[in-house]
Amino acid sequence: MNMNNSRPAARRILVVDDNRDAARTLALLLKVKGYESHECYSGEQALATAERLRPQAILLDISMPGLDGYQTCQLLRQQPWGSQLLVIALSGYGSEEDQRRSLEAGFDMHLVKPVDLMGLLEVLETASNP
Repeated sequence: MNMNNSRPAARRILVVDDNRDAARTLALLLKVKGYESHECYSGEQALATAERLRPQAILLDISMPGLDGYQTCQLLRQQPWGSQLLVIALSGYGSEEDQRRSLEAGFDMHLVKPVDLMGLLEVLETASNP
């Protein structure tokens, strides 16, 4: 029996982090909370996976080899379907400059690792119920 009837239909979320353990852990926690979550491990993979899955939200690490999170976000926003995505930066860096740079790159929000799961769930819920 699903005790979470107040939750809207599961949102499809893509977790992107070159730290595979971090990506898997966060994706698993989101699944436990009733979300459809997927993970990938690079900016390049994120673009291809987002094209295929069309998630409603992407949780995107900033510091990755190859395409970093800033470049990946900018490329996601250029896609016809990318303007409506909720894209949240997840970073170990949290200075005002880091947060400003995230917003300039097209992120909707900048969260500092380790991410507060309850705070993240609130953000996702708010985005689900505008």
